[in-house]
Amino acid sequence: MIRPRHPDRLSRALFGAAVAAACTAPGLAAQADAADAVDVEALRPRAPVPIARISEAIDVDGVVNEPVWETIDPLPLFIMSPTHGGEQTERTEIRLAHDDRYLYVSGRMYDSNPDGIRVNTFYRDSYSGDDLFSFVIDSYNDYETALWFGTTPAGVRQDRSISGDAEFTGDLPPFNEDWNAHWDVRTTRNGEGWFAEFRIPFSTLGFQAEGDEVTMGITVYRYIGRKNERQVYPPISREWGRLAFMKPSQTQRVTLRDVRPTAPVYVTPYALGGLRRTPVLREPADAAAYWATEQDPTTEPGVDLKYSPSSNLAIDLTVNTDFAQVEADEQQVNLTRFSLFFPEKRQFFQERSSTFDFGTGGFTDRVFFSRRIGLEGGELVRIYGGARVVGRVGGLDYGLLNMQTAPAGGRSGENVGVMRVKQQVFNPFSFVGGIVATRIGHNGQDNVAYGVDTQIRPLGNEWVTLTWAQTFDEAVQERNPLDAALFRVRWERRTDRGLSYNLYYRRVGPDYTPRLGFQLRSDFTLFGGEVAHTWLQGPTASLNTVTLSVMGESYYRNADVTPESQSIRPELELAFKSGSRIAAYSNTQFEDIRTPFRITGLSIPPGEYWFREVGIDWMLPRTAIFRGDIRTSVGSFYDGRRAGLIFNPMWSVSRYLEIGGGYEVNRIEFPDRGEAVTAQLGRVRLAFALNPQVSFTTFAQYNNLDERLSINARFRYHFREGTDLWIVYNEGLNFDRERGFDPRLPWSAGRNVMVKYSHTFSW
Repeated sequence: MIRPRHPDRLSRALFGAAVAAACTAPGLAAQADAADAVDVEALRPRAPVPIARISEAIDVDGVVNEPVWETIDPLPLFIMSPTHGGEQTERTEIRLAHDDRYLYVSGRMYDSNPDGIRVNTFYRDSYSGDDLFSFVIDSYNDYETALWFGTTPAGVRQDRSISGDAEFTGDLPPFNEDWNAHWDVRTTRNGEGWFAEFRIPFSTLGFQAEGDEVTMGITVYRYIGRKNERQVYPPISREWGRLAFMKPSQTQRVTLRDVRPTAPVYVTPYALGGLRRTPVLREPADAAAYWATEQDPTTEPGVDLKYSPSSNLAIDLTVNTDFAQVEADEQQVNLTRFSLFFPEKRQFFQERSSTFDFGTGGFTDRVFFSRRIGLEGGELVRIYGGARVVGRVGGLDYGLLNMQTAPAGGRSGENVGVMRVKQQVFNPFSFVGGIVATRIGHNGQDNVAYGVDTQIRPLGNEWVTLTWAQTFDEAVQERNPLDAALFRVRWERRTDRGLSYNLYYRRVGPDYTPRLGFQLRSDFTLFGGEVAHTWLQGPTASLNTVTLSVMGESYYRNADVTPESQSIRPELELAFKSGSRIAAYSNTQFEDIRTPFRITGLSIPPGEYWFREVGIDWMLPRTAIFRGDIRTSVGSFYDGRRAGLIFNPMWSVSRYLEIGGGYEVNRIEFPDRGEAVTAQLGRVRLAFALNPQVSFTTFAQYNNLDERLSINARFRYHFREGTDLWIVYNEGLNFDRERGFDPRLPWSAGRNVMVKYSHTFSW
């Protein structure tokens, strides 16, 4: 155990690193500009580009042979990778058109080596190094949110929603891969290459019209997996990073004429049947059979309704909501004293979910977290039903959500509600907004949270964020508004060329309790930031970028202004044009522990600790048949030491079978106390897809600390969008059956089998 005299030296070191980086920035920026010789802005159309309006019918069959396509000029494509502004190696023709109800996108992806076209999986929303034809649509023209649609040569559908201009800024993740929508795509292949046709209903996109004209933003691209070649329209500068083609702010503005809003209604009833078997200990215990089996048959109906009365408004209703088909959460090894965070996967909460985002710091903290609804202590709670309304009027985004849950686990039923508004101000990249979140229990367990926030882009790539949130909880005696509140300010410079930074301050009061949100830790004041510099490499280099960064944070207790946690982490990252990345870092951390806690079964006593680790992260190219990432770290850990390894491989055996998994091991030793543990977590995922309609997935996880294997197996027959048959099997197996208990544990910790059929009617 090491007791530092001057913990504040971390803050001074972070400040010094920021000053040094700022002083050297002018010379480094000049080198970056020299490596990016293409004048992208000169190539981009400055005025919105009109999309052809057609009256002829298009048969969406993937053949791309309708005469009307020949009357439309293909988009001029730009090479974004592997060499920015390089030569196009394969011919591609992409065209856009629309009629009253649909946006049409066609692609002719010619290939001089048709046998080299990659189709590695039939599994929906799974990227496995396949060739791609995709596009991003900022349908509300807000420069911040968008929808992403894509397909592979096998016609595999991929869709997701984008928020926050696809920026990983330390707040909420900007992609929602669990979002699904109603749209169509077909593909074909022949000796010349592969071909695709999309039909996207405007009711799926949502939009706002000004007179008879609609303005949207769009980016289209073709990706050739074996060459890591990305052909994109419009041209995009390298300064926006590896995911620039996903950014709504970089899409090309386009106009559509005489788009007539439709008001489709989608009604999706479901029927669910199943059986749950749970072992229960007999009372009194029978020596002949200690354990009995409790059987719980289930028969449930339910219905979801989706209605868009106008082009900029969507209403969702649900009755007896069920999520039996959702894949199990990935287990995590917790090496901290704080709660773990698991992402939302349930489909009902995905539709324009970014409308309700109200981040308060990091990737986890937020005023509203939808997993608080229908889940309690990891157990499912029946949701009687609810409603959600999301829309946009002018520059105002708004969302309302209300749901009612049933009593469970000794708790009363609850009504939860959220209202969120965001008004665009000054420019397309700035807004002011607010949120109210309520959690009302029938037995008086009430909690209300409200917040106001603003994000301003005053100039260039500079962004300023201010956030205030406050809670009122019936079980907490709030001392004053400041103690029941959260306040933060952040100033950042967003760019992947030259100097970037992210400096922030946050204060969370001891009585701040957002019970419908997520808050990792409380009662602290935080000073933190990250300063980075990225060098763009030239066209002949094997490297794409080199990034040097320094990140640091200092947490102080509000009561006595003493340091609770501090860290500083310099890192060097090399990004290769092949798609692989290597990062090396060191991390120095200080923790002042006043209350003992346990990590992987070992105790951490009170005291002041300095500990340091070094690590290397290596990510293989995502286009490879065998891919994944490897992370290693070693160093001191509180008053001991730790060595860790994480390996997440993925192997596309064929287009029918994909094997993935993960292995994490942490060896923790406290020699002075004679304590040690090796924590291991293993995951295996087998994904079999006969075609894009029929798939089967098995996901198994094993944790040696619990000595339990959990299995989640799911069969899906996807008839069409909105109509599915699911068969789901879950079971836990006890490997250490003794565990010091008498009687010994049963082999099965419980199992259930569910069959669910849903069918969508639309008109």
